[in-house]
Amino acid sequence: MSNRRKVQLQCPMPKLDFDVITLGHGSGGILTNQLLDKGVFDLLKNEILDQRHDGAFLEFDGRVAFTTDSFVVSPIFFPGGNIGDLAIHGTVNDLAMCGATPKYLSLSFIIEEGLKMTEFWEVLYAIKDACEQSGVQIVTGDTKVVERGKGDKLFINTTGIGELHPKADISVANIKVGDKIIVSDQIATHGIAIMSIRKGLEFETTIKSDTRYLNYIVEDLLDNFDSDVHLLKDPTRGGMATVLTEIARDTGLGIDIDQKELPIDDQVKGACEILGLDPLYVANEGIFICVVSADKADECVNLLHKHEHCTHAVIVGEVVDEHLRQVVLTSAIGGRRVVNMLVGEQLPRIC
Repeated sequence: MSNRRKVQLQCPMPKLDFDVITLGHGSGGILTNQLLDKGVFDLLKNEILDQRHDGAFLEFDGRVAFTTDSFVVSPIFFPGGNIGDLAIHGTVNDLAMCGATPKYLSLSFIIEEGLKMTEFWEVLYAIKDACEQSGVQIVTGDTKVVERGKGDKLFINTTGIGELHPKADISVANIKVGDKIIVSDQIATHGIAIMSIRKGLEFETTIKSDTRYLNYIVEDLLDNFDSDVHLLKDPTRGGMATVLTEIARDTGLGIDIDQKELPIDDQVKGACEILGLDPLYVANEGIFICVVSADKADECVNLLHKHEHCTHAVIVGEVVDEHLRQVVLTSAIGGRRVVNMLVGEQLPRIC
C-alpha cells in the first residue's frame, strides 16, 4: 500500500488514553466525549459545529439541493485515498450533479470495536482535508460503536445540502435528440484501484483511485453554458453503462456510444482484461457524464481540458431517435452491441 497517504505526519494525533476503539466509545459517556472532543470536534471545528447542538441552524438565499449517502468500501484504505475523503467527495459530487454549490454536510460514523485510533485519525484528517479543498463544512453528525465482527472497521453516512446555481436547469426532461454525451476523464480507475488490493486479486500496479471533488469544475460549466448543460451524472456504482442505460430508459430515446472514444488508462484497461471486467461497468469516483446541446459540445470539452482532472474529457456519443430506450456501442472493429444495465453486483463494497 505504498500509495497510502500517512497523514499522522501532517497532523499529529492528540494524546489519548486508548489505542483502539472500544464499545465504551459508543456509550455516550466519558470515552465518547474524549473521542469527540479531542478528535472530531477539534479537527473539524467551525462556528456551526462548535455549537454542539443536536442539529444545525443553516441559512440559504435561494433553492437548495439535498442528498444523502453511505460508504462501506472495503478495504477502508486504498491507493489514492480512504473511506474518509471518499465520503466527502461522494457527497459533494452528488450535490454538484444537481447543479448545486455544496455548503454543509452531516457526518455519522459506525465504528467496529477494535479499530485502531491511528487509523481513525487518518480517516478524520482525510475528511478535514477533503472538506477544506471542496469548500464544505461538517455541521452535525453522530458516532456509534458496534461489536467486533459486525462492522468491518468503519462505515460512514453523510447528508449534504447545497445552494442551486442560478443558471442550473439539470433535468433528464431537457435531453433531446442530437445532444452530445461527454465524459470528463478516464473511466474505471476507482474500481480497479480497489480491486487491485483485494485479497487474492493483487497484481503489480500504480493505479490510484480517482476520488476527488468536482463541484468547482461543474460550477465553471454552468457559469459558461447554463441551460445548454442538460444533465450531469457521476457514474459510481454500475459505472458508465448503468448511467447511460438509465438515461435511455428515462428519456425514451436511444444512445449511441463509440468504444474508440472511451478514455481509459492502459493499466486500467489491462487490469480489466486480467480480471474479466468490462470497464463500462466499473465504478468511478472522480469523473462525470455531461449531456449537452450539440452546438456547445466542443466548447464544453475545451473548457474541461483547462481543468487539471479533465484533460481526457471527450465526446463519446450522442442521443438518437433510433433503438429507443437502448444504449448501443460501436466497437473498435466496427461491430455493434446493446449495452445493458448491470445485473447483480460486479464489484461489491466499492464505495
